[in-house]
Amino acid sequence: MPDFAYVARDLTGKSIAGTISAASVRDAATQLGSKSLFPISIQVDKTKQVRRTGRVSGVQMASFYGQMASLLRSGVPMLKALTVLSQQSGSSKTLRNVISEVKSRVEEGESLPDAMARYPRIFNDMAVNMVRAGTEGGFLEDALERVSGFVEQQEELKGKTLGALAYPVFVMGVGLVVVTVLLIFFVPKFEGIFQNLRKRGGLPVATELLLSISQIVQNYWWIVLGVIAVIVLVLKNYLETEQGKNNADLVKIKTPLLGGVFLNLAVARFCRVLGTLLKNGVPILKSLDISRNAAGNMVLSKAIENASTEIQAGERLAKQLEKSGHFPPTVVEMIAVAEESNTLDTVLVTISENLERTTFRRLETVIRLVEPMMLLILAGLVMFVVLALMLPVLNSANTL
Repeated sequence: MPDFAYVARDLTGKSIAGTISAASVRDAATQLGSKSLFPISIQVDKTKQVRRTGRVSGVQMASFYGQMASLLRSGVPMLKALTVLSQQSGSSKTLRNVISEVKSRVEEGESLPDAMARYPRIFNDMAVNMVRAGTEGGFLEDALERVSGFVEQQEELKGKTLGALAYPVFVMGVGLVVVTVLLIFFVPKFEGIFQNLRKRGGLPVATELLLSISQIVQNYWWIVLGVIAVIVLVLKNYLETEQGKNNADLVKIKTPLLGGVFLNLAVARFCRVLGTLLKNGVPILKSLDISRNAAGNMVLSKAIENASTEIQAGERLAKQLEKSGHFPPTVVEMIAVAEESNTLDTVLVTISENLERTTFRRLETVIRLVEPMMLLILAGLVMFVVLALMLPVLNSANTL
């Protein structure tokens, strides 16, 4: 049975907080009443909901969301649909087990999005919030289809990116191995010659730098690896904090070349979810609260949260989004016009589609530029090693 966090008062009026296991909120209230406690609030205990599981591929998750939507649209009850999906042989064992556990929790009275939220490695924030919006707004099938489309789109984008980067990454990896072998085995053979040349008049700065790097790699490689491991661990822990996630998202949208891509994709997700919610009759403030999490970027999420506060005071959405400085001017202008004409739900979906098309074209261009850039970097490293080795020889030949 799910756990519920409650706040209640006893017969003396004293406030008491705690948790209780019950089949539903009503059952929890009944249990509290039998203990002479008068509940003030009862909700699913968020502190006990996270479960550690393995990961599932995006292709399988897209298939799950799409099939769930089809079953529900065909009139299959939710519990029956979850049972069918948990028995599919094509799904991974991890996904089948998670779906089975989600079904059990729904049977016990927990809502579908709350049950999904217990497995963050399987169901991300965007999916949970979309399903929550669909459950509350009465368009669960549409929400699941939209999530399926999002995941398929992300997988297609990931496949294109990895396919385009495979060759340059391979070349860069081989190049780094070659450079490392040169530093460890080849450069030391020139040290005797370089020592004589240093006594006769010194070595070029590039050669001195190469020799220093070679000595560090030979004698202190374990320190270098240790420092890299510590940096990675510290960075990983920092990125798991709220401030770290916020700063990472800020860097992501400010990065040259790719910053605009990340920003436009986040804005597109926000606009599509917000437009879908508004079209299905969800109030604007509730829609903003759900869609800001679906954006997948904490910087934008906080900007939208601030906008929601101002909208409660009667301000326009477009004006507040413009004030944040993170939304493209064309998007802000289109939202402003839509608010005036009362077509915000339709225009938001149109904005999302336009942003996605232009962003994918821009991303393809960026990916095409990555390959020659990585090859140039590799060529620069090899050129540095060659020049650093050849300059002293050429200088000594000129002095003869």
